[in-house]
Amino acid sequence: MPKTLKNILIVFLIIVLVVCANKAFGIQEFIMKKMYPKTYSEFVIKYAEEYGVDPWLIFAVIKAESNFDKNVVSNSDAKGVMQLMDNTAEEVANNVMVDEEFETEMLFDVETNIKLGTKYLSDLISKYGNYYVALAAYNAGIGTVDKWIESGVIEADGSNIEQIPYKETNMYVRKIIRDYGIYTDLYKS
Repeated sequence: MPKTLKNILIVFLIIVLVVCANKAFGIQEFIMKKMYPKTYSEFVIKYAEEYGVDPWLIFAVIKAESNFDKNVVSNSDAKGVMQLMDNTAEEVANNVMVDEEFETEMLFDVETNIKLGTKYLSDLISKYGNYYVALAAYNAGIGTVDKWIESGVIEADGSNIEQIPYKETNMYVRKIIRDYGIYTDLYKS
């Protein structure tokens, strides 16, 4: 057998073995679950149920916003796992934290951040009636998104969400929609 043919056969056999091992041992699923973790699931599930938001959507938002780093602060000073701005968090906190006064440092507490972020996302979904436009508002702000809708740049139903004019927000919404699908498929059982 010529050496080139032998090398091709060896490579082919290695590929077949890798594919079989992947199927037999769930290597791909294992890797995907490492890339798309359910970190802080006790808080995500709790507040997803409390505020009526799909937990897989919350995981996708957290992955996009902070990649589960509770101490991250953005260039625009958004804080924590769900990257909340101080004024937004304070406004939401005034409605949900009746027993204690909100302080900015609370945004680094994972449970508080997820509680406030999930409530805010829930409010946006209620306001806009769909999570596409709600995600755009979560990133670009309610005022900006309302202007886009009023001027016809995007539809209120989210049907032309690809028309979002801010590149960062456009990519943000697409990434979360993709990751939301991945989370849903990966953990559907």
